Amino acid sequence: MTVLAAISLERAKALISRFAQLRVGVVGDVMLDRFVVGRVTRISPEAPVPVVRFEREYSRLGGAANVAQNLRALGAQVALVGVVGRDDAAARLRALLGESGIPVEGLVADGARPTVEKVRVVTDRNQQVARIDYERDSDVEPDVERQLVERIDSAARGAHALLVSDYLKGAITRPVVEALLRFKQASAPLVVDPKIPHLDCYAGATLVTPNHLEAETATHRRIVTDEDARIAAQEFRRRARCEAVLVTRGEHGMWLSSEDGDGGIPAVAREVSDVTGAGDTVVATAALALAAGATLAEAAMLANHAAGVVVAKFGPATLTAEELIAVIQN
Repeated sequence: MTVLAAISLERAKALISRFAQLRVGVVGDVMLDRFVVGRVTRISPEAPVPVVRFEREYSRLGGAANVAQNLRALGAQVALVGVVGRDDAAARLRALLGESGIPVEGLVADGARPTVEKVRVVTDRNQQVARIDYERDSDVEPDVERQLVERIDSAARGAHALLVSDYLKGAITRPVVEALLRFKQASAPLVVDPKIPHLDCYAGATLVTPNHLEAETATHRRIVTDEDARIAAQEFRRRARCEAVLVTRGEHGMWLSSEDGDGGIPAVAREVSDVTGAGDTVVATAALALAAGATLAEAAMLANHAAGVVVAKFGPATLTAEELIAVIQN
């Protein structure tokens, strides 16, 4: 296995110190993650399912909104573009964005679809019992698509990096990605958290970050060994016609494939609490690092360290620049 050389603490600090001076445009499927928490003491007599006695509930930003929140937590300014419904979930999502210092002017309201909301029923020990999804995952209508492209023109202008957070919930279409690519050609790197049905839309992107399963699906290859990962990453890059690919492999770390070469990045050893939203942290950190002047390898290593922090937290989580420096230092 070719292991990429570790980033030095001094270099990491220099890159991270620039985060607060940067602005990133994020386009994608914004979501609201709602958690209904209770205690399980018995099984229902009506069906073999646990009875959850309600204790509390709370909401967090999810999807592209969580990507934007990760960027803000790391110190960057964010312009977010996405689609919401005309419902209570949209109001809660806007309120949470406001609390995080993320402008909401880029959100397009579509009364024909609900705001994407995932309701998780969990125990007081953070064990998930069930999930209810409110969504309509067909592509947005042409009028909404046109409004998204208009919002992109404002959000991407002057941005130091551009980011696509694709969850296949309708906001990401070919014209939307093409609108972003026009700004990418003006030197702002374009980083994509992909979904395989849209693979052909990402041609020209700077970096695409599939997870292990997505890389297997796109290349029709099993990824078991590091050599499998190397071959799959190269094939994915050819298929997506992008400049570089970063395959996230969970406990096996990451694999970076680019025109400059290939190499593995070992996982950061930490206790895993919840992997929800870890991909959001990876793509946010990588995009911000590239905007700060990092090489692809340096951006991948910073993203790897950042993921190691958030998987130790429950639910969609973020980390600060100080936390990122601390984990590299340790």
